[in-house]
Parts: sequence; structure tokens; C-alpha cells
Amino acid sequence: MNAISIRAIFDRIAPVYDQMNDWLSLGQHRIWKQMTVKWSSAQPGDTCIDLCCGSGDLALQLARQVGQTGRVYGVDFAPAQLAIAQERAQRQYPHPPITWVEADVLDLPFADNYFDAATMGYGLRNVTDIPRSLKELHRVLKPGAKAAILDFHRPSSPHLRTFQQWYLQNIVVSAAQQLGLTEEYAYINPSLDRFPTGAEQVKFAHQAGFAAATHYPIVNGMMGVLVITKS
Repeated sequence: MNAISIRAIFDRIAPVYDQMNDWLSLGQHRIWKQMTVKWSSAQPGDTCIDLCCGSGDLALQLARQVGQTGRVYGVDFAPAQLAIAQERAQRQYPHPPITWVEADVLDLPFADNYFDAATMGYGLRNVTDIPRSLKELHRVLKPGAKAAILDFHRPSSPHLRTFQQWYLQNIVVSAAQQLGLTEEYAYINPSLDRFPTGAEQVKFAHQAGFAAATHYPIVNGMMGVLVITKS
């Protein structure tokens, strides 16, 4: 699937994105996002970036972490997602320290060595060139900065894989069907089959120039967070 097709999917699902994330994660995605922000090591006053920010969950959590003395950039290539993110931020903050940027994570409009920390939620699996996206992330991070990347994975256990496939097809896709979004959510199963394992992601991170990379499986390997550090 090319970038234009993926962008179109995320624009179409924007109005129900948060609702469907609850279905996908059995209501646990907010806890996983809190873990992701913690692993990014973002500190008060930092300048941070949330890649593939979607409706803004991680960017908003980063904003709380960095405070009014910090700055967060929420980046997504789907304008409908960014519009919802901006509306949510304005409801939650009088003056949110967040700048919303429509851009492709493969070609970020930021200078080298700019950010103190980074997050990405459910984005790496959907980019068209994972090694290039990691190299671009490496470029914009300051030396010593960390990034934490959260995403769904195929578990190694055959039984859990079978359960995950059944759940996605019979619960998530069925729910999406009621909203007229069957095709948009049917892509998740094949995207998981194509997505590199945690060990493969660590290898890609090292190849992109990161000095340290660790993949933490969670929820019995059905989720994972890749934590990477620039030297």
C-alpha cells in the first residue's frame, strides 16, 4: 500500500479513530501511551516531537510532561487527524504548548539535532519505508535523546496469534463494518504480517545510527515499545 492510500485511510477513519483504538486495545491503549511517554524520557522544558500523531493522544501527554516551558510538535500527514487533534488540545488546554504540523515522517521539516525526545504511536507499522523513517528520526534528535515507538505486533505464541487474528476479524472489523469502514480496518491483519519483529526493529535502529535500541514486548507480545537512543 502506498503513502497516498495510507493517508486516505487515516483521513477517513479520523472521526472514529479514538473509539476504534479502544476496541483494538481492549481499552488499554492509554496506559500503553503513558508508558511510551515515560520511556521517551521527556522532561519539563524539553522540545519534543510526536510522529504520526493521529488524534493527538501522545502529543497531549507529552505536553503535560514538558509543561508550559516546553514545546511539542505533533506531526501527521493526514489533515483530518490533525484537525481533530487541534480541537482536542484546545478543549484541554487554554494555551496548549503544541504545534500541529502536516508532514511526512520520511521527510521531516525540522533541522538536525532539534528535539530532546520523541514518541510514535501506531505509526511505524504504516510508514512505507521503515529504515528511512528511523534515519530521519535519528537526524532530528539531539545527541543523547531518546525515542519510544509503540505499536501492535504479532505475538510469537501460535495460540495468541490465532486469538489476535480472530479478535481483529470478528470484533474490530465487525465494529468497523457498522461504521462503514470495513476496508479501512481490514488492512490491520496483513499489516501485522508485514511488520518487522522486535528483534528486526532493533537491527533497523542500529543501522539508522542509534547507539542503543531495546524492544519491550507487552501484552504477551501483542504490543511492543521500541526504545532507541541517539549517541
